Amino acid sequence: MPDPWMPQALKVDLGDHAPCDPAFPAKAIAHITGDRKATAGAPLDLVPFANLKGFFTGDGRGRAPHVLWDPFTGAFAQFFPATSRSKAVYDAAGGTRTNRAGKVVIQIEALFFPHCRVDGRVFARLVDTPCKGWGELNAWTGSWGVPDVWPMGRPASLSRNTCPADKWKSQGGWYAHAHVPENDHVDPGSWPAFVSQPSGPSPAGPRFEPFPGTSFFQAGRKSPVIAGMHARLVAEDCDRYTSDTDIDVWGPGDVRSYAAWQQKLGLEGGAADGIPGRFSWDRLGVPGV
Repeated sequence: MPDPWMPQALKVDLGDHAPCDPAFPAKAIAHITGDRKATAGAPLDLVPFANLKGFFTGDGRGRAPHVLWDPFTGAFAQFFPATSRSKAVYDAAGGTRTNRAGKVVIQIEALFFPHCRVDGRVFARLVDTPCKGWGELNAWTGSWGVPDVWPMGRPASLSRNTCPADKWKSQGGWYAHAHVPENDHVDPGSWPAFVSQPSGPSPAGPRFEPFPGTSFFQAGRKSPVIAGMHARLVAEDCDRYTSDTDIDVWGPGDVRSYAAWQQKLGLEGGAADGIPGRFSWDRLGVPGV
């Protein structure tokens, strides 16, 4: 059976689970958070991932999706299992039960608004971002039987195009928030192309260094894995080191820099203590040694 919780996502279970309707085919619904109104002439900084995660666990829990996705870092937070409905689309009483109309109805909110600014660069469309983590997200929805098709067409603009009731009931696949019956939204405006499956055998060996376990990260530990991690933290603008020597030895600079990475992913408190965990390690992508 597929995993109800996306393995790459930080699990933030809101409870209040409710079943979907298996009489309908499997669906995914694409959203953007759209949390700020910016323009090409007046761009605005992207809202931090932690802020949106806090919103969906606080005042916005009644509008929470299954998954919040940061396309700039590849971070994910998941609030409901795939087997439950989420609450990110309007569902009129006595209507089509839009949040439940499928074996699964997996709703994804991409952390994005048009003309957001990240590290000094402005992004007009979601597809202009790095779309980090999209491959993992696409694979996970596919594991639940959501086909890689857009019954109403892949979104290409911020415009409304309501899906006819018979198509909504009979065709599985990906729908934009702009397509969902009973709703009036126009997002997401764009969405990355589906990830093609490789035609040949996978290359031998892991692409990235597997998580070595928290006990690996002890003071004085020397390893090329730590050197590789050091380089990735610097590349992610999480450099809190005070020296360029002994980069392959675990020390206080690694703790400070890794805590900065955890905070960049939206982790807080004890989850941002500077000691690697599987979630943050897999998001960092340390090259195999």
